[in-house]
Amino acid sequence: MHANDEHTLHRSLSAWQVALYGLGSMLGAGIYALIGKAADTLGNAIWLAFLAAMIVALLTGMSYACVGSRYPRAGGAAFVTHRALGIPWLSYVVGLCVMMSGLTSMATGSQAMAETIGKGLGVELPVKIVATAIVLLVGLLIYRGIRESMWANIVCTVVEASGLIFIIAVGMRFWGGVDYLETPVRADGVVDAFPLMLILQGAVVMFFSFIGFEDVLNVSEEVKNPKRDVPLGILSAMVVATLIYMAVAITAVSVMPWQDLAKSKAPLMDVAKAAAPWFRNIDSVYLVITLFAIGNTALLNYIMGSRLLYGMSRQRLLPAILGRIHPIRRTPHVAILLLFAIVMALILSGSVKQLAESTVLLLLMVFSVVNISLVVLKLRPNEPRGSFEVPLVIPVLGAVVCLVLIGVRIASAWQNEGGHVAPLVAAGIVAVSLVLYFVTRPANPVAEVEVELELE
Repeated sequence: MHANDEHTLHRSLSAWQVALYGLGSMLGAGIYALIGKAADTLGNAIWLAFLAAMIVALLTGMSYACVGSRYPRAGGAAFVTHRALGIPWLSYVVGLCVMMSGLTSMATGSQAMAETIGKGLGVELPVKIVATAIVLLVGLLIYRGIRESMWANIVCTVVEASGLIFIIAVGMRFWGGVDYLETPVRADGVVDAFPLMLILQGAVVMFFSFIGFEDVLNVSEEVKNPKRDVPLGILSAMVVATLIYMAVAITAVSVMPWQDLAKSKAPLMDVAKAAAPWFRNIDSVYLVITLFAIGNTALLNYIMGSRLLYGMSRQRLLPAILGRIHPIRRTPHVAILLLFAIVMALILSGSVKQLAESTVLLLLMVFSVVNISLVVLKLRPNEPRGSFEVPLVIPVLGAVVCLVLIGVRIASAWQNEGGHVAPLVAAGIVAVSLVLYFVTRPANPVAEVEVELELE
């Protein structure tokens, strides 16, 4: 062990662990309900929406892979934003927006997990107390070390993926029995055989099922060979997630009419029951899988948030104490403790739902800024190159797509009753972040590419 190891994070993650980290971030309990919503819009053509969504998401995914290859830093989006644009307040806002997306996800997820446990046990639990205990246990695991955290992620990812793979396995015998391009009949009675706009609308909805790949950047300082494994992990996770999603979509519409899927409150559960009527107590099994999926999301968001605070501290955007590393565990213990306090406050506040709905807009804003930052860096002479480079058109298109999605999201929000709250909350988070920046006034933020840490 090197003399300065106690001041650094532990580089222990391999390419396959990074890929499972990204896959675990993308796969979640949301897909179980998303299929029904998509069926209502797209009929049997859900699989095409997943394919289109992956292509759209891959633009930003490739930009993140390029950024990870060039600048493997725990600060992630905040680091690359400051390096490219040199605007400290913007880097600060970007970092806090990413952190808030993770914290609100943890707060909502832990409460959903507590409710699910109560439902499974058939008792009414004190949700807020149980949710706080869950976050505490996750925090202790992350404090213990990145290796232990990653093994927990591997177990959870395998469990949540197995639930989807089981549906594919038992339903594959139904494949080929329907027209996979059939879409809903319009109000005027006309059926569109292959409506491009309908597919694009579905892709907008499905795009959000790929969110999670961006978290990989924040653990890049703990990857053994980050310049190779970070881009490899991001891209392989996105491809695997797409294959699983498309296979699940094809299976779902093969087993059940899309009209029934659209009406179902638990569409994939109904698909599993129809395809495997011999499987007793399948509800209980999927209840457990849901717990693993939600728990994994909380785990990965907690890891991401703690590394982000650590990285921003190293950039001097946040107090230096948040950059402290435990000499034995080699984890950012102060950042972990602060995140627990914030999440506990969010849980007890009781108004997390609207906050969580706004985080999609925050992440789209961050994606736009990261894409624009990569454009600037690629045009800058003498900027170090990574092992994974993309053409300039990729981040340009990525930025355009994300900005369009922001517009679509805001427009659709204002059309729904009460939907305007999410954009207003997102704007409020940005405003509060700006106020915090100008109150704290971080001194001389930096974004140099440091000498690569010596590997063990």
